[in-house]
Amino acid sequence: MLLEVKDLQKHFPVRGTKQAVRAVDGVSFAVDAGQTYALVGESGCGKTTIARLLLLLERPTGGSIRFQGEDVLSLRRAGLLSYRRQVQAVFQDPSSSLNPRLKVRTLLAEPLLAHGEGGNRAALRRRLEELLDIVGLPAGALDLYPHEFSGGQRQRIAVARALALQPKLIVLDEPTSALDVSIRAQIVNLLSDIQRSFGLAYLVIAHDLALVEHFSSAVGVMYLGAMAESGPSDSVFGSPRHPYTQALLGSAPRPDPDHQPALGLIHGEIGSALNPPPGCRFHPRCPHAMPVCAERVPVPRDMLATCGGSPASPTHLAACHLLGPDRPAGQAAISTQELIAS
Repeated sequence: MLLEVKDLQKHFPVRGTKQAVRAVDGVSFAVDAGQTYALVGESGCGKTTIARLLLLLERPTGGSIRFQGEDVLSLRRAGLLSYRRQVQAVFQDPSSSLNPRLKVRTLLAEPLLAHGEGGNRAALRRRLEELLDIVGLPAGALDLYPHEFSGGQRQRIAVARALALQPKLIVLDEPTSALDVSIRAQIVNLLSDIQRSFGLAYLVIAHDLALVEHFSSAVGVMYLGAMAESGPSDSVFGSPRHPYTQALLGSAPRPDPDHQPALGLIHGEIGSALNPPPGCRFHPRCPHAMPVCAERVPVPRDMLATCGGSPASPTHLAACHLLGPDRPAGQAAISTQELIAS
């Protein structure tokens, strides 16, 4: 396994009080080599905080991060330097992530020089031209500034910079949301081609469920700092089991003139990470909530194992009391159609 995250927590203390914002509260998932793992959920659910924790831009409050079997949080000096070069990032807005005062030549050379891989001037230029060629830009782009490119071209430059150190994992934080719709498909296809060519793993953070379904091999659905459901993309999208996942997918727009948006699936606002609801965090908004939902945190259950999957099969986990022995006698697990009808 390339990346393993277990019980990851990040709590931000509130100055002057004993309280803390529980931005990430016990999240676990794993990303294998060459895999694309996506994190989805409403704004404020903790997705970007997880990305910052993996990039070591924040230190976790608890839990563990293991990369190729090594404990990332205990790395020092050479080990930490090696981890930083193997885990790179592409951020949401290239206009903000690229320094407007620097030419593309300097932007791409910076990570190479920082890690002592610049070589002589001729070798460095060849490497920079190679990076531009990978992302479909001409060599002449080296002498231009970021503002001289379109948004899609700037994001290609950001991808080229992330590839400079030949990483094994790239964190993609909303990589297409700042781009025109016509350009998004080009960037997604570029990322797919790069993944096939170099065997990269991606951790994708996105709101675009259609992108996630098309682009990812596994997905984790987050709600208020915790994981509601996770598993192979075809299983989660084809047979969502958690009420929040069902509502999220049911409310997504579809390119079908006969499709009626599923309105009124869930009500109210997402809870406060400063004082999360007890038990299941989704229960105040869940149309199927039971008394036990407000009392106990649900245990994630493997939906594939209950359907006859072998222990070696990929797991499809859903944390919901309706899927376990706590649901009322005789009540079957709810389906997407039943939820929409409610």
